[in-house]
Amino acid sequence: MSTAPVTVVGIGVDGWEGLGPAARQAVAAAAVVMGSDRQRRLVAGHHHADEVDLPKPLRERLTAEVDEHADRGLVVLASGDPMHYGIGRTLVELLGAERVHVVPHASSMSLACARMGWPLEDVTIVSVVGRPLEALALAVRPGRRLLVLSADSGTPGEVAALLRRLGLGDSRLSVLDDLGGPGERRVDGVAATWSAKPGSELNIVAVDVRPDQEPPRLAVVPGLPDEVYDSDGQLTKRHVRAATLATLAPAPGELLWDVGGGSGSIAIEWMRADPTCTAVTVEPHLDRVARIRRNARTLGVPGLQVVPGSAPGALVGLPPPDAVFIGGGLTQVGVVDAVLAALRPGGRLVANTVTLESEAVLVDLFRRLGGTLTRLEVSTADAVGSFAAWRPARPVTQWSWVAPDPVVTQDDP
Repeated sequence: MSTAPVTVVGIGVDGWEGLGPAARQAVAAAAVVMGSDRQRRLVAGHHHADEVDLPKPLRERLTAEVDEHADRGLVVLASGDPMHYGIGRTLVELLGAERVHVVPHASSMSLACARMGWPLEDVTIVSVVGRPLEALALAVRPGRRLLVLSADSGTPGEVAALLRRLGLGDSRLSVLDDLGGPGERRVDGVAATWSAKPGSELNIVAVDVRPDQEPPRLAVVPGLPDEVYDSDGQLTKRHVRAATLATLAPAPGELLWDVGGGSGSIAIEWMRADPTCTAVTVEPHLDRVARIRRNARTLGVPGLQVVPGSAPGALVGLPPPDAVFIGGGLTQVGVVDAVLAALRPGGRLVANTVTLESEAVLVDLFRRLGGTLTRLEVSTADAVGSFAAWRPARPVTQWSWVAPDPVVTQDDP
């Protein structure tokens, strides 16, 4: 394995003309230049290096390809800023920061904000390159400005269609093609009437989000209205859901197991807490599996992993969770034991039930393991003739527990 450094040079659509002295010197001195065919054409004639295409699949083969050429003097070309949705990040993750020297270029996001007159720090950036378009649903809120890094020339039309479906047809769209290059072009329009023909594959969609109707108000904190979920009745209701997620305590980068997904509400709102939160939901009923996936797309977290099947069998092989919610299957043999064994130290386990049989399981767990046992009761005012009275929902028993850190003895190394 080579330990030689690798230089990553960011390059824009304007090619060699847009490179600074450091970038030009790195390319000119390289023995091997790696990049896509388009990127290599942008510096053709300005070096005497061997040219190598990016490997496919990229992440699986990149380390070996880099090691093959690094000792000779390798430059890897990247579009724009290599550390912004670019190959620079991948190389640092694979090789370590000490081996990667980055010569950045102005990112397409910076160029887009310059053209739009938008402060970059006030803009939400979303990439749909290799990612589901539905992830935009989490970011498009009235009054916000977005920059969408497009997958191809068809992305602007798809963005406009999504905005119309979400009741945001009055949103202003600007498609910025080939930013920084001689063929740079801008097309403006409104989502409701968008009919522009596809342009360059290299484009960014600038979106000024405006509603054409009053859309449902989807808060960033847990406890979305029950009505936003497609449900057959298997839904953790709003107030209990908010209390449950508060106890699960999602944090950036953490993974949740949602056992007995129902309508998917707990896993969906866990993922909405932060873009880096991930979740796996296990659900035995295929109609509910399809429903969870629809809800996840509608509410902006299409990356939710749904595993059809019953616990504990369906949990085998899943990555260890930072938190687990058991909303169903408490009386199923082996479910609780499998979860307790898988949970990371410091991880949170929360289980809810409305049945006496499952409540007995939670009481036993509370006596044996400790934790917190809570009764959640919610009542809402309802009409009784010309008066009003409280209508109680079924009380929910909740047990929560935090996995202890491993015990270290004097005999441990």
